[in-house]
Amino acid sequence: MKLLYILESAIEAGASDIHITVGVPIVLRVHGRLSYLGDKVVTGEIAKKLVGELTSDAQMKVLYSKGEVDFSYSLPGKQRFRVNGYRQRNSFAAALRLINNEIPTLEQLGLPDIVKDLTEKNSGIILVTGPTGSGKSTTLASMIDLINQTRGKHIVTLEDPIEYLFKHNKSIVNQREVGTDTLNFSNALRASLRQDPDVILVGEMRDHDTISVALTAAETGHLVLSTLHTVGAAATINRVIDIFPPNQQDQIRFQLSMTLQAVISQQLITRKDERGRAAAFEVMIANPAVRNMIREGKVHQINNVIQTNASKGMKTMDDALLDLYNKALIERQDVFERCVDIDYVRKAIAN
Repeated sequence: MKLLYILESAIEAGASDIHITVGVPIVLRVHGRLSYLGDKVVTGEIAKKLVGELTSDAQMKVLYSKGEVDFSYSLPGKQRFRVNGYRQRNSFAAALRLINNEIPTLEQLGLPDIVKDLTEKNSGIILVTGPTGSGKSTTLASMIDLINQTRGKHIVTLEDPIEYLFKHNKSIVNQREVGTDTLNFSNALRASLRQDPDVILVGEMRDHDTISVALTAAETGHLVLSTLHTVGAAATINRVIDIFPPNQQDQIRFQLSMTLQAVISQQLITRKDERGRAAAFEVMIANPAVRNMIREGKVHQINNVIQTNASKGMKTMDDALLDLYNKALIERQDVFERCVDIDYVRKAIAN
């Protein structure tokens, strides 16, 4: 079983992910659905060989010592991959995400026009959220690329691993990879504040230390972009606050109310015609009403603000899903499975 054949087959099939695991053939995810590549079952020996071909000696040492390792892998001139190698049931396994060679534009991704306005901000924090595999990294890359093309800024990206590669344009872009260029996100973020940045991309806000430094960076005149694995603005804001102990939460509410610029929440749904996936985007812009609700702990009311500001570019996840359903792009069941307020969605479909 040749690694090159597997990777090239995945590219040709338009796969988003490859899974190497013992006991089944190689698995591809195409348009959100899993399928086998051929019928040759992966054995422990094959899995070890394939993972060994993907990893460097240093990465293999990490895999042995920690049980998992994140890195990027490249087929020169063809494709880049984000890889997570791991151990399971005393054997090797890997999940590979195919990364677009070209960074798509906001328009190509189907993002609302108001997102373009967000890239013109000079400070504050923008959160792009959604489940794993929902395209958060691609959305962030598209926003960073637009800033790079249109504004003279110093952009620092902190990633685990680096996915999209940026070339200096109107901006200069320095990309740092956790585990290779820096120890962790929080250390890298602290160091970045001494590197004269204008824009900082934090691949993921994993802990309260990273979030705390990110909020401070946003307060002190930097534009910070990052991700969380939440769906919806209200859940995202609550998640940020709940990471902190109770005695710090009032302070975090205040900081977030002052620095948050927007939450973009997204989901990818297999299209009804199975020709790819459709993206549903919730967009919340932090206007004065939203800032007050964050400060006063009334985050549960934010959906009402989003709905009443639809004319200003805001949209709830439920309305985004309903739009896709009304355009016959996705099935009704997909709307029910992915919505936030199922009663609201049922009434909307009934009407």
